[in-house]
Amino acid sequence: MIRDATDADWPAIWPIFRDTVAAGETYAYPEDLGSEDARRLWMERPPGLTVVLDEDGEVLGTAKMGPNRPGRGDHVGTASFMVAPAARGRGVGRRLAEWVVAWHRAEGYRGIQFNAVVETNTAAVALWHALGFVTIGTVPGAFRSASHGPVGLHVMWLDLAG
Repeated sequence: MIRDATDADWPAIWPIFRDTVAAGETYAYPEDLGSEDARRLWMERPPGLTVVLDEDGEVLGTAKMGPNRPGRGDHVGTASFMVAPAARGRGVGRRLAEWVVAWHRAEGYRGIQFNAVVETNTAAVALWHALGFVTIGTVPGAFRSASHGPVGLHVMWLDLAG
């Protein structure tokens, strides 16, 4: 079940956030973030939203979404996703992604722009392409991967208006 995240979910989200960031492969968040700073970054306020994928009372993944930019850019959405390490390869990311795309459509967004998809995160890149996203461009060496060194960040786009 995918549902809105509440403050009570943070103790289950925090290890997913902490472990994902600590791996050094997908997010440029500072690795020394404490729980409260991470909570402020991850838990969106309206018009954005943070959700969890809850299976039998266990949070397997989380996503946050909302406008990519304020003001004249608020018709384009964005989102971020994290899946618990033990739940990877079980379709959690795809279920969250499909839900997030549907949410953006229902909210009237023109499209979804991902600003920084790490090019070596091949599972995510393949998922976004399978859902209709296109890679607009790649910023070379913009991310320092823990295992690959400097790698590119893709800017990806899904047109919801056409």
